[in-house]
Amino acid sequence: MYVLDSSAFINEYHTDAEIATIPLVREELTDESAYRFDALEGSGMHLHIPDSETVERVERAARETGDLETLSRTDIRLVAATFELDGTLVTDDYAMQNVADKLEVAVEVIAQEGIDEQREWRFQCQGCGREFDENHDRCPICGSNLSRKNPAS
Repeated sequence: MYVLDSSAFINEYHTDAEIATIPLVREELTDESAYRFDALEGSGMHLHIPDSETVERVERAARETGDLETLSRTDIRLVAATFELDGTLVTDDYAMQNVADKLEVAVEVIAQEGIDEQREWRFQCQGCGREFDENHDRCPICGSNLSRKNPAS
């Protein structure tokens, strides 16, 4: 089963396999892509709402990779639905791909290249330069803002 992100509707992704998505995706679509969503729903696309426990598991994984702040509520639930359905997530979103990889969820990209490797981001204080594994609202040492940093750089 393929679980479709909004980019799949926007880019007119097509497959003969079974498809699913979550109701929140419909809210992200406008015009033609919204009509495609409605047409696919009318022709048997499965709408899935993931369990709260699975959503929490995805949030933990996103926190571990450092992607939680960049993922929307819809993104987190899409990864959770794909996990529960043992499906393949169809998306171009790099943060979603990274978290899916962490959870061993299959991903198919649409219009862009997929990720080459999973990343666990680090966070660096813009004031004192200290690095942290987890994101904070502000640096616990000096109070400055933190920025996300690729651990390989």
